[in-house]
Amino acid sequence: MYIFLHFIYRSYGAAEISSIIDKQQEIRVDTELSALRSTNSLHLLLINMAQINLKDPLLGSEGILEKKKKSFKLAVVAAVATILLLVAAAFALCYVYYGSKEAGPVVLLWEDKTQKQGAEEGSSRDEVAESEVGVVAADDGRCSDIGVSVLKQGGHAVDAAVATALCLGVVNSMSSGIGGGGFMVLRDGQTGQTEAYNFRETAPSAANLDIYEQNPEAKRRGPRSMGVPGEIAGLHGAWLQHGRVSWKSLFQPSIKLARDGFVVAPYLASVLKTSRKSIMADPGLRQVFAPEGRLLIEGESCYNPNLANTLQMVSEQGPGAFYNGTVGEKLVSDVQEAGGILTMEDLRRYKVEVTEAVRVDAMGYTILGMPPPSAGTVGLSMILKILESYGSNLEDAVKGPLGLHRFTESLKHMLAVRMDLGDPNFVDVTDTVTKMLSSSFAQEIHRAIVDNTTFPSGYYRAKWSQLRDQGTSHFSIVDGNRNALSMTTTVNAYFGAEMVSPSTGIVLNNQMNDFSIPSEKSVDGLPPPPSNFIQPNKRPLSSMTPIIILKDDQLAGVLGGSGGLFITSAVIQVFLNHFVLGMKPLDAVVRPRVYHVLTPNVLFYENITAIGGDHIELQQQPERFLKQRGHVLSPVTRGATCQLVVHNPKNSAGTNANLENHGLLTAVSDPRKNGRPAAI
Repeated sequence: MYIFLHFIYRSYGAAEISSIIDKQQEIRVDTELSALRSTNSLHLLLINMAQINLKDPLLGSEGILEKKKKSFKLAVVAAVATILLLVAAAFALCYVYYGSKEAGPVVLLWEDKTQKQGAEEGSSRDEVAESEVGVVAADDGRCSDIGVSVLKQGGHAVDAAVATALCLGVVNSMSSGIGGGGFMVLRDGQTGQTEAYNFRETAPSAANLDIYEQNPEAKRRGPRSMGVPGEIAGLHGAWLQHGRVSWKSLFQPSIKLARDGFVVAPYLASVLKTSRKSIMADPGLRQVFAPEGRLLIEGESCYNPNLANTLQMVSEQGPGAFYNGTVGEKLVSDVQEAGGILTMEDLRRYKVEVTEAVRVDAMGYTILGMPPPSAGTVGLSMILKILESYGSNLEDAVKGPLGLHRFTESLKHMLAVRMDLGDPNFVDVTDTVTKMLSSSFAQEIHRAIVDNTTFPSGYYRAKWSQLRDQGTSHFSIVDGNRNALSMTTTVNAYFGAEMVSPSTGIVLNNQMNDFSIPSEKSVDGLPPPPSNFIQPNKRPLSSMTPIIILKDDQLAGVLGGSGGLFITSAVIQVFLNHFVLGMKPLDAVVRPRVYHVLTPNVLFYENITAIGGDHIELQQQPERFLKQRGHVLSPVTRGATCQLVVHNPKNSAGTNANLENHGLLTAVSDPRKNGRPAAI
């Protein structure tokens, strides 16, 4: 009997059953989004677009929804049992799908394969994975594996994103986690419809321009540097729309990692070394990363049972536990006890903003990305349009040392303009966006670039000091239906506010440092940008650049990066390397990169020994060429990292020919952060 029931279950599909059940609870949200999806594709020139605030699911309704879902599932199982005249099937099917209470869900078959201390490293490269069915490219291979395990169930790319993001928040909590926020760009593989999820942190209601007047350092670290977290709200909002796998089961691998322990990977170990002072100064960080009074080292096991308990509650009760329940109350209590200003009302008022993705055509491709307060997509598009203005032979325009010089000059002009951007709910950015995407403005900048020299910083006409955001994690996902997802999430600086909430195990973000204040002193001597001044409920400007790339309205790639101010520069260079210069995906990601921050007027070039031992450094010929044109060069030992997925519909092994948008997916993770992709 069990074998027969299991056959029925497998034939129908756990994910399909879950999808049918879960969609009963999504009718309201689907109705709200239908108007959005019927509109024309968004052009960035219109920033005042229709927005949907995914608010209601955060205020405790999830617990009720879970009960309704379970009741409906039991009804479905009972109906099947009646038809088969096997009453016992209800219990058997529920046990197969949910597992026993003690064991938890069993649908996510995954184990931590990270090598223990002293284990022998393999000799083969593993930064590339290929599949015709589905891929995940993340900063950490364990999280890529977890994401792919969801895709193997028939899960949507969003399901995989939830599981992947939660994993990164456990094993790479110095860069991201549920105490932070981010951006997600999504494209439906069947309809071509796009969505941009803005779950960036917001300023607490008590925040104002004078709050850091007496203590400017409190803006950078500590409890008052924390913005209202958005990651859980963003993930849940996307899952309500597209999820096929149960919300609870998506949490189980990360709960297991946090509770049973995970192996400290090389990148985390290196960050722990450089962050020793801040870790030892905070009881919460010390409890997790130095439990015996010394920092954990590579290969040792790390435990965060309080975070496991937090994830367990959110998995069972939904986001209401975080934004209107026990988790939120504990978090707020810890923050306020430490001197912070976060309140339960701040959590209750948090809203995810959903729009269509920005759509910009450049260099023969269509770029889908985030609107402001992300400066990434607009900035990337401006640079591509400047380089495009060099003529029809794009490869000649951007290749070699001269191409690097032109790119650098374009980057500096973009950095000067972008600081007029901000949160469009508080600042009118239409004129700035219009200018940055204008072909005539690109031509104007092109004429200001001289191939045989660079210029002092003042030449680029910057009015405001630069945003110097940090950190982040990024992952790129494509599933079997060619649903494509690009997501960047962050707590800002390493370990965010340099604090862990003791009762919840959550690393607090320090996103308030991404805002500007009138009294702020900058390294470039320029005044702070008013468009990015602190206001309650406002979101700060960001360099995050998650994008999806189309060619002739077909999926061509998914790309994004981590590394703060360096992100946009890195994403552009990877795009040019593969989609314009024709490099193989891995070569496009690994190739040495350059970065500029406008002031100081220094061109930073990579001189990096990656975690796996690869040395990445700008060659002498372009270095010499750039110096001859007046660039002041300086090496950096840590650059941005990128995760790339390339879809090639013409390159197929010929199997699974029934797939829509059939083609080969190639996923690449950046060796700079020791990431590893995974594929079905």
